[in-house]
Amino acid sequence: VPEATAPEARASALGGGLWLVARRYLRPAGRAAAGLMRGKTVIVTGANSGLGRATAAELLRREARVILACRDRGRAEQAAAELRREQELERARAQAPPAAEGGPAGELVVKELDLASLRSVRAFCQEVLQEEPRLDVLINNAGVFQCPYMKTEDGFEMQFGVNHLGHFLLTNLLLDRLKDSAPSRIVVVSSKLYKYGEINFEDLNSELNYNKSFCYSQSKLANILFTRELARRLEGTNVTVNVLHPGIARTNLGRHINIPLLVKPLFNLVSWAFFKSPSEGAQTSIYLASSAEVEGVSGKYFGDCKEEDLLPKAMDDSVARKLWDISEVMVGMLK
Repeated sequence: VPEATAPEARASALGGGLWLVARRYLRPAGRAAAGLMRGKTVIVTGANSGLGRATAAELLRREARVILACRDRGRAEQAAAELRREQELERARAQAPPAAEGGPAGELVVKELDLASLRSVRAFCQEVLQEEPRLDVLINNAGVFQCPYMKTEDGFEMQFGVNHLGHFLLTNLLLDRLKDSAPSRIVVVSSKLYKYGEINFEDLNSELNYNKSFCYSQSKLANILFTRELARRLEGTNVTVNVLHPGIARTNLGRHINIPLLVKPLFNLVSWAFFKSPSEGAQTSIYLASSAEVEGVSGKYFGDCKEEDLLPKAMDDSVARKLWDISEVMVGMLK
């Protein structure tokens, strides 16, 4: 940089840095969802980290009984202990009475659930049905993102198996309890990346060809098609189901993406400035789980707490029905 322009360059760099900081801190955190959750039982899959943990934390603040459904029990117990400490600190800062004096202040329950194992899904549901007299909200949040090719315990491609099939079986096994607890809600976390997917019925396990990006997008498209077909089947039951994209958030979902060491500082700066925090990313899940504004709304797609339009391929009812029928066979639901 010529000497005469160096001050301008420094000022430009400083201005850019201040703009990033302002963008980070002035970004709206999301519209707070209305609705008291006291007395309601909520299941959140993948609740020990990222969006799931942030969702569980807010629902706990709203005094719900939150079941953390996680693959790693140890990490889930650690997350639950941290959330309980955070809650006590918040109550202390607010000078609120202890839970025993002030009534229920939410509750956390840890249960093991490995969505890559249909055996684990069935065991989890059996335990829930035995121990939980009601289930008000099911949040299908857990996900696998662009992992190397691998298969679930039951032989399914991992992303399709966890993101779609595991949640498909989980939801169906818990449907009767949700119906008995109506009005109740199902919330499905998808992604805008569904736009780059297709349901490849000829190779759902990606054994002929594996592209990790396509397979993730296929699984997220499957989430949307599943939601729309389930909403159709639940008409008249007072159980609603909606699907959302949380936006790009700073979570460990991208752990399988290799970022060159030299690029990481820049990536970290960009993600800090432009990506949502886990709490911000969780706002739409919380909204759909608790807000009175969406009472009775079903089969819709949301982003930033607002309904959004879908591409035609995500609204193809014939593909949704075919996917449902094949999924029933794959998870062994048909007798």
